[in-house]
Amino acid sequence: TLQWETLGRQFVEYEQVAPFLIPEEQQRRLLDFLSLFLKAWEQSAGVIVFPNIQLLASEVSKLLTKEIKRNLNGKPAEEARLALEQLLQKKGEAEDGRLLLKSVYLLSQTDLRTMWNIIGSGLPAALIQCLYLFFTFPLKKTSDDGDTSEEDTETQEMLVKIMLNMYREEQGVEELLAADKLQSLIIATASLWDKCSHPWKVPTGRVLRTISKAQTKNSIVYLQAVDCVKIAIQNLFKLTDTLPACDVCEAASIVLCFVKDSYPISSALLTEFESNDGYQLLLKILLRCEGLQQNEGDPYLDEILDMLTCLTTCGKTELKVSGNIVHPQLPHFDFEQTRSSGMTVKNLQAFQVLQSIFQKSNDQHLCGRILAAIGTIWAWDTVNFFLLEWTLQPINQFTDIIHFKPHPVQVQFFRMVESIVLDLSYVPHEILKKVQYLIKENLVPFCTLTALRCLLSMTTKDLLFSDIFRDSGLLGLLLAHLRKQAKILRKSAGTHLPGLEEGTEKELNAVMLKMVAALTVGSVRNTVILKDYGMVPYIKIFLDDECYRSATLSILEQLSVINYEEYMRIIIGALCSSTQGELHLKLDLLKSLLRILESPKSHSAFRTCSGFNGLLSLLSDMEGALQDPPSGLWSAVGQNCILELVFYTLQGITAALHLDPGNSNFFQRNGLFEKMAEDLSSLGCFWTQGEWQIPLSLEKTRTFAEFLDAAFCSSEPFPVWLKNCIWILNFLDHMVKGTLHLESYFKERKLEMGEASGDNQEGPQVQEEHPVAFRRPGKKLPASAYRLWGNPEEKWEMGDCAIVHPGAVCVMVRLLPKLYKEGHAQLSQEIQYAVVDHIQSLVKSEKSRQVLCGSGLLSTIITSCQDAIRNESHPLHLPLTRVFEKLASQAVEPAVLR
Repeated sequence: TLQWETLGRQFVEYEQVAPFLIPEEQQRRLLDFLSLFLKAWEQSAGVIVFPNIQLLASEVSKLLTKEIKRNLNGKPAEEARLALEQLLQKKGEAEDGRLLLKSVYLLSQTDLRTMWNIIGSGLPAALIQCLYLFFTFPLKKTSDDGDTSEEDTETQEMLVKIMLNMYREEQGVEELLAADKLQSLIIATASLWDKCSHPWKVPTGRVLRTISKAQTKNSIVYLQAVDCVKIAIQNLFKLTDTLPACDVCEAASIVLCFVKDSYPISSALLTEFESNDGYQLLLKILLRCEGLQQNEGDPYLDEILDMLTCLTTCGKTELKVSGNIVHPQLPHFDFEQTRSSGMTVKNLQAFQVLQSIFQKSNDQHLCGRILAAIGTIWAWDTVNFFLLEWTLQPINQFTDIIHFKPHPVQVQFFRMVESIVLDLSYVPHEILKKVQYLIKENLVPFCTLTALRCLLSMTTKDLLFSDIFRDSGLLGLLLAHLRKQAKILRKSAGTHLPGLEEGTEKELNAVMLKMVAALTVGSVRNTVILKDYGMVPYIKIFLDDECYRSATLSILEQLSVINYEEYMRIIIGALCSSTQGELHLKLDLLKSLLRILESPKSHSAFRTCSGFNGLLSLLSDMEGALQDPPSGLWSAVGQNCILELVFYTLQGITAALHLDPGNSNFFQRNGLFEKMAEDLSSLGCFWTQGEWQIPLSLEKTRTFAEFLDAAFCSSEPFPVWLKNCIWILNFLDHMVKGTLHLESYFKERKLEMGEASGDNQEGPQVQEEHPVAFRRPGKKLPASAYRLWGNPEEKWEMGDCAIVHPGAVCVMVRLLPKLYKEGHAQLSQEIQYAVVDHIQSLVKSEKSRQVLCGSGLLSTIITSCQDAIRNESHPLHLPLTRVFEKLASQAVEPAVLR
């Protein structure tokens, strides 16, 4: 602070004596003071605390301006250029110019008032002359000259920074006009770009862009008066034929800046630009950019395209177009509400350049940037889409040629078409007709695929598109194509035809199926059309391929709306005809069946189409599938997938029985519960080699719920066979209660990031799509991933829970003697006891006992466990006796109980 105070007093003394000194002495004293000033600045970490800083800035700037003019006066251009360099750089002992330049550089960064004093000194005009010379006349290097020195770079940075600070102010732009060099510099960039000083290209562009943003009415009049834009355009036309595209873009972007930035003040430069074929110049330049690498020339190419996009909104009058709305439209579309006061298109000439580039070029980067520019124009004001489409019809015309464009451009284009519907809620009927024609012609399969995905996205938005695409003939077109493909698939069954079902063609078939599925969802009329076309036999051919299966099942499920029997025949038939290895097919079919069985109207069709027998046949086909270790084909499948299939099979049976007395009577009357017990016992995890084993005295007893939790929710080791048995008994317990068809009994607990997966034991694996489903092989979760909702005791020991399907109790009792494994006698006896105890809990309520006794199944149940009842030393004797004592209170079948 003391140093700055001392300097302040010295400057006051200088101001007092300066008027009485000769110019040379006055200049010497000021330069001496500046040396002290710069030292003080360096020692105070760049902080300036100087009371007379505006006055100092004015004095120093005037002296620098005087020295520049003295070095320029009367000299030829190249000589003047050399003199300037010697003035501003540190050359031997003559460093006065360098001292002045550095002082102005520091002062120009202080505050706005100080900057105004610098601007008022005449420095803006002097420096624009310097910049013109530095850019236009490159120094001729001698053999001793090397590359640009660090000192040259520092000088350039200070000069450019001073100019940027001055010219961003309108006052600075007004002052530089006095030099009459602005138009010369602009024209030089448009004519001498390949001959100018290379180190000064970028700095000159930065300075001119700064001047452009601060244009005034006077600067625009000045540039117009000297035909600056006209001459620059003429020169650029010549450069376009000789220079690389990226260099032409860089030069042209400077001229275009002045045209675009001046428009809010005056339209004069834009008018001059348009009158002298400016748009044709831009079109020529941009088409030269074809083939440029992704990053080559990008900043200037993007700048030109951005400015050209902005020019589309520069016009004197609003475009007047009459509404041309074709109906039907989405219910919430209202064209009047799309009108706004935003940035609307007024300059169709500028937009035509963008449109022409897209039509004439097949360059991926260039076409992508054009589409992005159009998207920007739409985003400025939603009415712009309608203004453009009802005049120049860009999207409509682009649809005719989009198949010629690179694949990424096709994807980008159809996303824009999709956005018209999704974002504007508008149905562009004419465009959609052309898209449909593209699909019909299928000239480029990838383009057809992308177009179809676009229409699919629209179709899922609103049911209106189901009617539009039916009436337009798209539905019939898709059905005809799928019929043809189905015939090919049928002929090639079991063989591989190269190229027939690979890549894009296969994806196309898959999307067509999805499209047909979307068109039939919620549309009975479209489903009837599909059936009347005789498509059902062809559609079901696609079931065999997992790629097509989801959409195919969706179509068949829509068919069930008009004909449950036909759906059931197809699904049950496919289940029964599937091979042992087609487990995924069976699972997908069962999941579809479950969705349809949610409707009670489907239950009778399920029964009449042999649905129960069909599902039970799945169980019988899995004989030995859960052996440990697995054998034969089952060893390649994995027990997780097998258990998943068991679950969905039992779930389908439960869903068909749910609240349907007819199906329940049919199932029981035909002995299908007994058949189910036989099939389950043959899976391989139950004991099948003898009668009840010699009873042991149990050291401990656990409830069924505790077994469940211990088997799947703890680290306690459990044999695989027992885990599988517990899962099946778990399924049957839910079936007893009539709830297995619901999907809310198990829930996957999401693993935290980094949780160890150290449990490698076999067991059911949870799959996201269903709480009790399992992951397919290779996607296993640890046993700790299983969690019952709520308290296990509350879930499994519900004393007041009614028995809905007593036949399932019969199945559990029949499996009771088979809960055994050699080498695990203690554990086997314990799980048997737990199951009997659980059955006892099921008959606690009077309602449960009434249902069970009234089912006529008591004799079957008693026969299944008579050995344990007769043997008083058997551990299960007492709990089983208690079960039947409770049932005896109902006195429904006293003879049987006796």
